[in-house]
Amino acid sequence: MTDTLREAYRVMRTIRTFEERVHREFATGETAGDEASATGVCLHLDHRDAIVSTHRGHGPCIAKGVDVKAMVAEVYGRTAGSCHGNGGSMHGESGVGGGPPLICGTALAAKQQNTGGVSVAFFGDGTGNLGTTLEALNLASAWNLPAIFVAENNGYADVTSSSWSVASDNIADRAAGFGVPGVIVDGLDFFAVHEAAGEAVRRARAGGGPTLIEVKFTHFAGGLDCLEWFRARVIERGDLAGRVFDDIDAEVAKLIDDSVAAAKTEPASD
Repeated sequence: MTDTLREAYRVMRTIRTFEERVHREFATGETAGDEASATGVCLHLDHRDAIVSTHRGHGPCIAKGVDVKAMVAEVYGRTAGSCHGNGGSMHGESGVGGGPPLICGTALAAKQQNTGGVSVAFFGDGTGNLGTTLEALNLASAWNLPAIFVAENNGYADVTSSSWSVASDNIADRAAGFGVPGVIVDGLDFFAVHEAAGEAVRRARAGGGPTLIEVKFTHFAGGLDCLEWFRARVIERGDLAGRVFDDIDAEVAKLIDDSVAAAKTEPASD
């Protein structure tokens, strides 16, 4: 259990430090807060499984195991990048609304080949309104695919409030229309996400079909923090000491610093 907690914090801290460094280097305006979602889900996945993410979803890629140094090099447009510097930040992942249909394909392949693999699509509340997402949910249900749809609902599609653009309070409520289980979890709570994702993955691997998980959280700049919440809860329970977290923070900071330094020495993509 302690090894899992260490790994969970290490992944969340790596995502946060990566995003903060990209923000400082490129002034992207991106904010943090969804680390528990990516980590809580991806800790259940292995080499059999596939994910697609949002158009700037570095977190799920890191949580699934994409090499951090290669991701940093990709952001810098270097040939050592994960897409050889040809895609940049956005094309390490899928375009808006492109992910849900893709996992129907990879999930169908896993089902046909009997690999036991599952496919996961991470998407935002804005993407939840797109026809591609609803069609993918319908297809995954009709074909009983091992697919998991993770709606990361921060209340805003870019700059549009979901209260103005979404007819329902909960994206997960739509699952019932497709005969799919719909689950709502607190995105601040890593343990809640991890438990819900674990059940969905087990169900998918056993042939039980797709699940829609809605993770509700708030992107923040100095507000609620899932990392600090996780750290405080684990220390309070006596599972890990504070110095363990400090050591991980230092290791991750060095990893990102070394990755940025290395990326700047690599040749640029043409």
